[in-house]
Parts: sequence; C-alpha cells; structure tokens
Amino acid sequence: MDWEHRTYPQGNLSREWRPLRINGHDYIQVKFDKATCLACLVRPQCTDAISGPCSLALLPTRELHEIQQHNRLDQRTEDWQRRYAIRAGIEATLSQNVRAHGLRRTRYRGLPKTHIGHVLTALACNVTRIADGSPNRPVPGGHPATSTPCAPPQLTPARSPTESRHWT
Repeated sequence: MDWEHRTYPQGNLSREWRPLRINGHDYIQVKFDKATCLACLVRPQCTDAISGPCSLALLPTRELHEIQQHNRLDQRTEDWQRRYAIRAGIEATLSQNVRAHGLRRTRYRGLPKTHIGHVLTALACNVTRIADGSPNRPVPGGHPATSTPCAPPQLTPARSPTESRHWT
C-alpha cells in the first residue's frame, strides 16, 4: 500500500479508506472499486474473493503495518521456525498440564504450598509422558487409565439347560 496516496502497488486508487473496529482493536478498512479490482493482474495475491472487490483491514498506522509485514516475512525463515518450535513444545506442555492435571486451580493457600502443587503437577506430567512411551501403553481411543486393552467379554455355558447363559 502507498499510504500517502492511498493507492495499491499497481497504482489503483482505493475507493474507501475508513476507520474500522474489530474485537476491540482499531484498523483501517481499505476498499477498491469492483471493476478495477477484478481486472487487476495481481488480484490472486490480494484476495480469495471470487466475485467481490478486494477489501483490506490494515493496522491503524503505517509504522505498525510495516512492523507486521516485516514480522510475517521473518516467520518464513528457518531460524524463526526453529526458535518457534521450542515455544510450541512449551505451549504443549502447559496445555497438557492445564487440561489433564488441573494446573489452573490449586487446592492450597499460600505461595509455598501452591509452589509444591505446581511441582507435583509437573511431576505428574512427566510420569504421564514416561507412561505414554512405555510398550504397554493404551490403544488409541481407549481409556487413559488402562495400561493394556481390555479383553472382550466371553460367554460361558450355564450349569443346567434351564439356566440362561451369562457374561463373565
């Protein structure tokens, strides 16, 4: 975007440039003329819309927009993805502790006891991960508390012909 002339890199003048608020955040909504937008050669890079004109939501200032563009380009580099993989692993661990071990709530009052609760929660997470790596881990879709799949119930013959069969 050419912020000073309010044009797109192809030189197309925007039809509308107005403030926009989405989920409590300020943006600038930029709309283009339908005929000009449909005839543009770089349209597939701007929008996925099939028949409508391109409409953009930009950050409220040019500086913020340029920082965002720079960060998006940076995210494509191998170095950034390697660093983010570490964060993704940490986020997964926190998510596991919250969902499986109740990390959001504590049973204790006071910082020392809460700290012990967090240490025990981390221990539970590690024990769960060790158990998940064992050769006797549960089958997918099975109950997480079982270490081996349950055997299906079997029918056994009744003692007399008048008794019905039963499950054991």
